[in-house]
Formats: sequence, C-alpha cells, structure tokens
Amino acid sequence: MYDTGDAGGDVLVDAPWLEEHLHDPGLRLIEIDVNATAYDRGHIEGAVLWNVYRDLKDGNYQLVDAAAVQKLIAGSGIAPDSTVVFYGYGPAMGFWLMKLYGHTDVRVLDCSRDTWQEAGRPWTTEVPAPATTDYRLPGQDERLRADRTRVQSAIDDPSVTILDVRSDLEFRGERFWPSGGLEPGGRAGHIPSAVHLSIDALRDDGGAFRNVEELREIFAPIDPAGAREVIPYCTIGIRACTAWFALTYLLGREDVRVYEGSWAEWGRMPESPVETS
Repeated sequence: MYDTGDAGGDVLVDAPWLEEHLHDPGLRLIEIDVNATAYDRGHIEGAVLWNVYRDLKDGNYQLVDAAAVQKLIAGSGIAPDSTVVFYGYGPAMGFWLMKLYGHTDVRVLDCSRDTWQEAGRPWTTEVPAPATTDYRLPGQDERLRADRTRVQSAIDDPSVTILDVRSDLEFRGERFWPSGGLEPGGRAGHIPSAVHLSIDALRDDGGAFRNVEELREIFAPIDPAGAREVIPYCTIGIRACTAWFALTYLLGREDVRVYEGSWAEWGRMPESPVETS
C-alpha cells in the first residue's frame, strides 16, 4: 500500500503520482465508462476498461452478481494486495464496488482523462492483457448499499435524507434518462421526500475534486447538522457513487449508502411512488 501524501488522504492520487507508479507491479489501473468509445480512441497506458453496462450492470440495471464481479476483478489482474486506481467517466462507481467487496487499497485519479492527455502523459491505444489472478472475494459490506425496500422505508423517516443527485430536468420529471431519452413503461420524476442536489460542481474544470471547505458548502443544504443517514441515488448509480465517495471519504461522513438500483429501477417499477415538480 502506498502513501500518497495527498490532501484526500489515501484515496485520491494526482497525475504526477500515478505517472511515477504507472508501471509498478502492484498497481492496477481501471478506466470506467458506459461504453468503449473513448477508451478505444486512447487511454492511459496499462489501463483496462470496465464498461458499466457490459461489466457492472445486468439487463435490469442491477449490479451483477458476486460470481461476475469476481471474474471481472480476477480477469483485470487484481490481487488481494493490489493498489487499484480508477479514472474515467465514473471512477467512484469502481471505487464503491471494490469497497463493497472489502478491497483495502483503492484510489481515484484526481483529474480527468483530458487533463492527463493534454499534459502529454503516457497515452496509448494498446489494450493490455493482464494475467488472471485467483482473487476470492469476501462477503459484501451491506452498510454501503441501500436496496429498494430500504429506500421505500426511508421516505417518511426524518432520520434519513434521500438525496437525488441527477439534473433538474430529471428531478422535475421532464426526462427519464440523462440524455433525454424515454424508457418504455418507465416514469420520470423523483422519489417522494428526496432532496435534490446536482453534483456537477464537485470537481473543477480539470476534473479534480474541490477542497474540503468547498465540498462542505456544496453539501450543506442536505443536512446541515450532519446527523442523518444519507441515501444518494441517480439513474444507474454512477453519480450516486460519486456523492457517496465525496461524503464518505473526503468529508468523513458515516451512514451513507448508495441506492445502486437508482432511477433505472425505481422509475420502472409500477408500484413505486413517484413525484414530479
């Protein structure tokens, strides 16, 4: 396990640190995205791709089972003692998944793909083929997730904040998917009692997370006393995991659980209560 010395503790690594350790045998680099388009055009040397829709979600937008996760992790060359660094479109989702299964050393690159590439750092179109490991996953840490039943029970619970981190248009019920696409049989809107807070401002123009004071100011409206359990959700879990990461690892909050089914599950269930505004 490395000591980065960064302000984000042991969970954020900057570009110079990653470039220095890029080819260390104990480091594994994973790009997270919803398709392979950007990765195929170019990626950081040594990075393998985790495609959210192909590798992390099943046909009902639920998290794939433990066997599929174990196969993915082992096939990515990750061992129990590996330092795993995520970057790309949704790095916090990879971070959350690894922590859900109890992996110790997980990091997030604290800059965007563009920032890395524009600085002239190692970049390639070659796809690595890491040796498969015999990783055996421990059990899931259920404190990190909230299922639909838990969210339903939290609607009228004053000790819980259901946090909607989608766009205004999604929250108001003007679109189901972030792109504006519709979902056959799905309903747009938000979970009753949910507090809306877009997380677009969590990072600066270079893709780095804001400092602690700025993050506290962004999240202050959801729970000024910091005493409630928080359940963030979005559409498929990427933005929800980003909120969870910032609240838990950068601000030190406890009792933050990702509703990883998010709106892709809730909005497609006829019995789920939905509000629009």
